[in-house]
Amino acid sequence: MKVIPRAARVYIACALLGAGACALPALRPGAAVPWGTAALLAALYALCELPARCRFLGRALGGSVPVGTGSFFPVLLAAALLLPPAAAALTALPAGLLARVEEPPAGPRRAWRTASTALAAWAAAATAGLLGGPAALGRGPDAPDLPYALLPAAAAALAFCLTLTALDGGIRATADGLPLRAAWRGLLGRALAPHLVHGLAGLMMAVLWRSTYGAVAALFVLLPMYISCWVFAQYHRERAAHQATIRALVQAVDIKDRYTRGHSERVGHASVLIARELGLAEDRLDVVRFAGILHDVGKLGVPTRVLRKDGPLTPEERRVIELHPEYGHEMVRGIGFLGEARSAILHHHERMDGSGYPYGLHGEQIPEFARVVAVADAFDAMTSTRSYSRARPVPTAVAELERCAGTQFDPRMVAALVRALDRHGWQPAVTADEAPQPDRVPPPREADAPVTGRPKERA
Repeated sequence: MKVIPRAARVYIACALLGAGACALPALRPGAAVPWGTAALLAALYALCELPARCRFLGRALGGSVPVGTGSFFPVLLAAALLLPPAAAALTALPAGLLARVEEPPAGPRRAWRTASTALAAWAAAATAGLLGGPAALGRGPDAPDLPYALLPAAAAALAFCLTLTALDGGIRATADGLPLRAAWRGLLGRALAPHLVHGLAGLMMAVLWRSTYGAVAALFVLLPMYISCWVFAQYHRERAAHQATIRALVQAVDIKDRYTRGHSERVGHASVLIARELGLAEDRLDVVRFAGILHDVGKLGVPTRVLRKDGPLTPEERRVIELHPEYGHEMVRGIGFLGEARSAILHHHERMDGSGYPYGLHGEQIPEFARVVAVADAFDAMTSTRSYSRARPVPTAVAELERCAGTQFDPRMVAALVRALDRHGWQPAVTADEAPQPDRVPPPREADAPVTGRPKERA
């Protein structure tokens, strides 16, 4: 169970107070609120969340129902065009309380989701009202004012998106301890296009709602939205299958080479830290993480006796173990979702001066992700205690990386790792079954020792 930091709890409490202040005017006596429309939209939005929350309905629909409050934002955006801001905020409350929560603690997460969507709905309705959105919809036999009605609808969707993005960045900063710039990076780019599409669907719902056909006709707009959400859910199921595939491969490597257990996950984490400092796009972060996690998957093709040998490697054994990048590339070359990670697996032992393997590439010839993983790999190898070597302190490992920058490692990647460590720190780990005893740690193996003074992890 993840403990939510105090700063995040205060942030959530402030969001709840803000949402309450936004919705309160609708409850005052004499408030001009079309309660019939507000109640129907609130019930409709809550009903859309039930399949994701109810196990029986989820199974009946094949287990692929959309999850989360983002699946049916068109209902909220229609409410923003049809209702005053306070009433629009109220429509988000029932669904927020019903929404499915994937991770504990459920209470604070559900409260956050409710508050953020209510605030976003209020902002969207206020923006649409300023631009005359409700009047542009028409009423009954009166035709909507098109194309002008597109303007308040787009503005409402933009306000909705900006509010959610700002709030989500804040919760990431307070809950995960991220710098504000890192917390907001990529959020708006990923959310803007979907929210504009939701805004268009919300406009269609609102126009039909106000037309002579009434609210029932507006429900038909949700059908294509539900289909698109179902497709999105299928994508997430496929992504979960990808994650399971990667976990299985990593577990197989850990079982075979028990001396480096946990190394793959830490290299993946360090690779993401470097990539974030380099400003890589969010959609590439998963790929670089996959590259770090799977960089040693080729060890499955190396004889176990070589991987677990306690003494120095013979030249022949060294040649065998240096084949693992090519083995790994062959193993994953048919896994399409890995993308650039495949070349990183093949080339993560290349060196900037061209003396690496398997192909002796140098400088910019080495793929970018391979240069990232090379630094992350060496850093974790130096800072992890294994059954055959003690961990070096983080400053010592960093100094060694900086000394080898330009010859073995890309200086940009080393500098990015140093910046990331300054921000987030690093927790060294014991990766063997047991921590080595001081009097039982043998000297570094030949395969692990620096080559001409340069760090080299177990090949």
